[in-house]
Formats: sequence, C-alpha cells, structure tokens
Amino acid sequence: MAILPKAIPVRKTWDTAIIVLLVVVILLASLTNELFFTALNFSYIFSNTSEIMIIGAAMLFLISLGEIDLSVASILALSSSMLGWSYVRGAPIWLAILICLVVGTLCGFINGFLVTKLGLGSLAVTIGTLALYRGVANGILNENTVNEFPEFWTSFGFDTFGTTFMPKTLPMIIIFLIFFGFLLHRTPFGRRTLAIGQSPEAAKFAGINIVRHKMIVFTFTGFMSGVAGMVYTFRFSTAQADNGVGLELLVISAILLGGVSIFGGIGTIWGVVAGVLLAGTVESWLTLEEITAQWRTIFTGILLLISVAGPVLVNKNKQRRERKALKS
Repeated sequence: MAILPKAIPVRKTWDTAIIVLLVVVILLASLTNELFFTALNFSYIFSNTSEIMIIGAAMLFLISLGEIDLSVASILALSSSMLGWSYVRGAPIWLAILICLVVGTLCGFINGFLVTKLGLGSLAVTIGTLALYRGVANGILNENTVNEFPEFWTSFGFDTFGTTFMPKTLPMIIIFLIFFGFLLHRTPFGRRTLAIGQSPEAAKFAGINIVRHKMIVFTFTGFMSGVAGMVYTFRFSTAQADNGVGLELLVISAILLGGVSIFGGIGTIWGVVAGVLLAGTVESWLTLEEITAQWRTIFTGILLLISVAGPVLVNKNKQRRERKALKS
C-alpha cells in the first residue's frame, strides 16, 4: 500500500488574522451604523452569503488541488433554469429539485472530464463552459422567468426560524461545512487533495490516482453549484438564465481571502467560512452606508487582490524571519 504524504501545514497566521479582522469589522460597523447589529441584518448577511458558502465548501478542494472553476455561477443558472423549466412542465417539485442537482453534477463531471481526460487547463475549460452553460440556460428559458413555486420551498429559501436571525437554509449549510471540513482535515481524501496541490509529481509517486481524484472534486463542485442553484431559486422565487451573474468572482475572492492558496496545497474550512463571512459583512456595511454598487464592485476587486497577494506576502515575511533566525 502506498504511503500518503503528510498533510501540508496551513498558514494559521493568515487564518487567525482573517478571523480577527472579521470581529474588528463587525465592531466598527456596529459603532458606525445602528442598523448593522440587528437580527434582521445578520439574517441578510447569512442569506446573501448562502450560495457563496455552499459553492465555496467544494471550491476549497478544487483550488487546493491547484485547479479552478469559473463556471460555477453558470452551473447555478443552468440548474436553476432546469428546476423552473421542469416544474412548469408538470414535474413534481421533488423531481424538479432532483433534476436541478443532477444537471449541476453533470456539468461538474463534464468540466472534470475535459480537464483530466483531455489534459486541458481548468482556467481555459471553465471560461468556455462559463459561456456554454449560461448559453444553454438562455436557450431553455429564453427571456422567460419562472416565479411560481410551492410556498413551503420559497419559505425555505428566504425565511428564518421564528423571530431569530437564522435562515432556514443555515442548518443545511452547517451540515455541508461539517462534512467538507471533516473530509478535508480528517480523512485520506483531504490529505490527498492537499498533497496533489502541493506537488502533483510527488503525489503520483505516492500512488495517488490524480485523474480520478480531480474528477471527483470537479463533480463535487458541480453538485454543490446545483445545490446553490436550488437555494438561489427558492430564495428569490425566481428561475431565470441570468441568476448568479458574477457570483464566481465572489466565491473565489472569499475563498482566497480565507487563506486558500491559489497555487494549491494549502487551505482550511474555517478560513473559508471566515473569508465568506468577512466579505458578506463588509458588503452589508457598505450597503447600509449607502455606498453605490459601482464602489462595492471596486471594493470586491480590491479584496480579490488582497486575498491573492496577502498570504504570499505573509509567507515571504515568515520565511525571511526564519532565515534571519537561522543565521543568528
């Protein structure tokens, strides 16, 4: 039996800094805007980040492998469109949801097949499928919108538990986070993921089937994008082809902000959670301060740059201190 490489150490310093920054932002926002620290606003934060958190839980594995998927928002839209299309044509809601999830899973599988079996780069492939899946969604619904769904499911999408700030989707999201966190940090699958991202050649020599592993992760990501498509559809009570436009950049920026290395091999589930909540908290704060959408988009771009450059600079600084310590 092949011996797996040891799990790659994570950058705990960056993870801790993001968690501290999240607390600081919450305190500052609470002091500067009386509407921020309310149950209603926290409900909005959790709801608005739900799809990002769902997709991010799987995208964490993909980026840790050194791959990327820019088509996740288009998969969300196609899954959502298929849910609405099948429901208005007489399918029971449970079957429409199943179709939504199957479509998402199939899209992820196609991405994985093109990358692993044909040897194409994931960036190029998913740029192509980003347009392809969105185009198929447009072909299915044209410019039509489906917005009549059973009340139980629309309530699940946007309502909260009683008078609390907890959305009804939160328990499902927590279960997914626990599952993916356990998978990454406590199982051989997670160790293989980080090992492949750190050094594909070493992982191959260790006996890891890289092609199969990447296929599984791409398919997982597609499935979770389908789940996000279902949640998005019921949260807005809308199935249409332009659902989730631009969501892929929010997912990637939040994940990288949480300390996941864009080069692969490093990542934690708690870092991703902190990164998503930080991005959502800042977005809510800027909205309450009546900052325009254009400036919020600019800030998202800045966050993306910080999330890519920050961990690299922290790591270089750490290595410089270690070299000085060895010389002294």
